Amino acid sequence: QVQLVESGGGLVQAGGSLRLSCAASGRTFSSYAMGWFRQAPEKEREFVAAISRSGDYTTYGDSVKGRFTISRDNAKNTVYLQMNSLKNEDTSLYFCAADPKARFSGSAAGRYDYWGQGTQVTVSS
Repeated sequence: QVQLVESGGGLVQAGGSLRLSCAASGRTFSSYAMGWFRQAPEKEREFVAAISRSGDYTTYGDSVKGRFTISRDNAKNTVYLQMNSLKNEDTSLYFCAADPKARFSGSAAGRYDYWGQGTQVTVSS
């Protein structure tokens, strides 16, 4: 069983930055492919970013490319999402997800077996 706990969300003005963290339980974090997703009220879940086990490969959703950066520290069992140039439309509940079966799982939410409870990001004008 893998437990994921997100933190770092909050209220920020448009154009500002936030860094989200996702702490994972377990001794084999370095073997998990990780991803970030988000979901706003009355909207479908949206892929944000994904990172491979070793951190050598990343991919991003089109709406966040060039503004968000995913990274991981396997020694700390943590994955991060650095969010810059935030926009009103980034307002959402952000979730991290883990796939212990694959090196890299990309944008397919169904590949991820474990999900955190989410952290709210609100961007104001």
